[in-house]
Parts: sequence; structure tokens; C-alpha cells
Amino acid sequence: MTTLGHELRVSYAFVERNFNLVKRYWGWEVVWLVYSVVNALSITYIGAAMERISGARVDTSYLVLFLMVGTLVWHYLAVVFDSVSSMISWERWEGTIEYTFMAPVKRLTQMLGTCVFSIVYGMLHTAVILIVVAFFFKIDLSQANLLGGVLVLLAGSLSFIGMGIMASVLPLLFTERGAQMTNVIQAMLLLISGVYYPIQALPGWLHPVARLSPATYVLEGMRQSLLHNANLSSLWGFVLPLVLSGLLAIPLGMAVFDWGERYAKRTGKLKRSG
Repeated sequence: MTTLGHELRVSYAFVERNFNLVKRYWGWEVVWLVYSVVNALSITYIGAAMERISGARVDTSYLVLFLMVGTLVWHYLAVVFDSVSSMISWERWEGTIEYTFMAPVKRLTQMLGTCVFSIVYGMLHTAVILIVVAFFFKIDLSQANLLGGVLVLLAGSLSFIGMGIMASVLPLLFTERGAQMTNVIQAMLLLISGVYYPIQALPGWLHPVARLSPATYVLEGMRQSLLHNANLSSLWGFVLPLVLSGLLAIPLGMAVFDWGERYAKRTGKLKRSG
């Protein structure tokens, strides 16, 4: 067997292991899915009720789609981010962190399996929410550029994978509350990325900061493709920055994680369960 083939098989083992963990904790998965569905519906109903709230005529159909896209895209990106950044917490819960980190497995191979799992799991999770939301609202995506939307979403996944790898250092270094610290990163991105409103609604001094967030480009690109039927050529203005930021974020994340792993091993933090 070639070296590449061996590494791919090992990576797939991590994908399979993570899906087995999902099945093992199926009760939590049901709770999380129900919460996510209710959250998506609650936000989308804000758009449907805007005429009653404001007392003025509003294109509620467009507003519903605007909020729905923001909710679903953010949910997918958050799942990808969480799945990668929580891998240390999962290892601690299972009591396998020492075995995994001392095994003769390249860290890049482990990360590849975790990242593939996060993308597939995020897609499945978001698809279920979309189906439920579509049951409550008349959503017409017949004129949307779905292929362009998928392209933008996958390009954005690269950056969030890189940031997730960097964030996973926090549970490694801070065993008691490291996992909760990753929520701060998500909260900051949620504020500045235009998930539920255009970034133009933010104070002027936050606009340059918003342009540094990969989620901003994902959300704007998805809305252009799904709400305005933008063609593929016009979406490259969103895809190219996302790909470039992903190519920067993933190696940087690996470097940060490598430093954190060596520090945790040297200081005895690897064994601790919190």
C-alpha cells in the first residue's frame, strides 16, 4: 500500500470514529438539532412579522429569504468551526487523548479526517434545518444559482477549518474552560459578519474589521447567488478571498496547534481531564 493510500485510510478512520461518537451521543444530537431548528424558525419569523412590527409595507418574502440564508449559512459555518475546535474536548470526554496524541499518526492526517467529518456533518445538519424551514415558509429557490452557493460555502469552509484548528488549542491549554473560550471567537464573528443584517448597519469603524471576517464574504456571496441569481463569474470576488484566506489560515492553524501540543505535553496538560 502506498504512503498516500495509508494516510487516506487513517484519515477516514477519524471520520468514521467521529460519526460513531455522534451515534453514541444521539440524545444530545437530537436536542441540538431541535434547538437549531427552533432558532432558525424564530429568526426567520422576525422577517415574516416585520410589517406588523414596523407598521410599514415591507417585502417580507425577501426579508424571510435574507434571514434564512444568514441563519443557515451561519449554522453550517458554526458546526464546521465547532466540530474542529471541539476535537480536544471529545478526546478528553472519551479518555483517549493520550492514546491519540501518542499514536504514530501524523497530526495532519488526523486533522484531515476531522475536517472532512466537519464538512459532511455540517452539510447534513444544515440540510435538515432547511427542509424543516421550507415546510413552514414558501421558499422559491428555482431561480437561485445553487451551484454558485455551494462553491462559496465550500470555499468559506477552508477559513473556518483553519480558525477551528487554531481555536482547538484553547481546550488543549485551558482544560477547565478552554472549550467555552472558543465561543468568544464565534460571538465576535457573529457580530461583525452581517449574519442577520448588512455590515453597513455597523458603526463605520467596524466596517474594515468586518471585511477581515471570512464569514462576511460567505454570507454576501451566498446571498448574491441565492437571492440575486449571480453567475459564477461574478462570484469570484467572494470565492478568491475565501480560498486565499483558507490557504493562509490552515497552515497557520497547524503551526499554532503544533506549538500548543508540544507545550501541553511538556507541561503535563495533555493528561488532565479538567
